[in-house]
Amino acid sequence: MFKAMKLHLLLLLTAALLGACGEVEDTRPGQPVKQRQVAFKEMVKAFEPMGVMLRDGRYEADKFAAMADKLMAKRDAPWSHFGPDTNYPPTKATPEVWKQPEQFEKNKQAFIAATDTLLAAAQSKDKARVEKAYEAVHEACKTCHKQFKER
Repeated sequence: MFKAMKLHLLLLLTAALLGACGEVEDTRPGQPVKQRQVAFKEMVKAFEPMGVMLRDGRYEADKFAAMADKLMAKRDAPWSHFGPDTNYPPTKATPEVWKQPEQFEKNKQAFIAATDTLLAAAQSKDKARVEKAYEAVHEACKTCHKQFKER
């Protein structure tokens, strides 16, 4: 019984220590890695509620259009923070971003085009068009993440 308690205590202490380690902080001037991570999180905060609305069958055209506007306002923020000297921890980007800049740019442009289409669909208020455009943005994100983001 005493051995089991010691083992349990050891496991708890190990978990606490690992939790205290946290993520590496971006200490470089301007914090480009942190800036792009924050920008991507802001895009997700704008994008995900749109998907929830569609998945839950609660489509409200005006609210969706407002969310599309919010996404558009955030979509350009992360890209300038992918400079040549920004492949360092705490990045979640793979080295492929810098090894294949043409493909990375192509994926970025596909995302930009998909969000343009989503905005136009949202403004049309046509639910079928909105659903198709939303899925295209989602696919653009997944395609880029598959190649250029650590899993």
